[in-house]
Amino acid sequence: MKNLFTPENAAMLLIDHQIGTMGWVRSAKLSDIEMNTIVLAKAAKATNIPLVLTASMEDQAQGPLFDKLQKTVPEAYAQRVLRAGQVDCMMDDHFVKAVQATGRKKLIMAGITTDVCIVYPAITAVEEGYQVQVVVDACGSPTALADQIALRRMENAGVTLTTTNQLIAELAQNWGSAHGSKLIGILFEDVLSKL
Repeated sequence: MKNLFTPENAAMLLIDHQIGTMGWVRSAKLSDIEMNTIVLAKAAKATNIPLVLTASMEDQAQGPLFDKLQKTVPEAYAQRVLRAGQVDCMMDDHFVKAVQATGRKKLIMAGITTDVCIVYPAITAVEEGYQVQVVVDACGSPTALADQIALRRMENAGVTLTTTNQLIAELAQNWGSAHGSKLIGILFEDVLSKL
């Protein structure tokens, strides 16, 4: 397969997984979204994929990033990009600088909500020349329809839609490799053991 996303060429952007906005999600089970978000964060940490976290208006209804994410990647949490309400984080100068500082042109994105906080930055990133994969099962919206329309809109704009398991397999490519053995361990611990 050509054009793979790998730990050496991709960056991970986890956007607005905040306790307030997560409470608005009805398109998927919140526990599944949290689990998949943690798998993504652990995968980035284990394979040295640059990880950028961002949150909008933490002192308002959106609240802080959820606690388990903070504790899983405390270094990234400490360096999170705080936004003052910018809906499209790819239009926030501080966030754009953090993304550019990764030196990567392949972006893995997930966040809450799909229909507001992911659709716009994913499309903007594609328009800016990035290759983007959105990890759908680490995202969610207030309604299933809102999610479906956002996903269609992103796909029509050139965003690749994926799931946590698909992405982890793509990053690994070989479960016997150094990265692959770390990633399969994360999948077993956080996903497969809970099925």
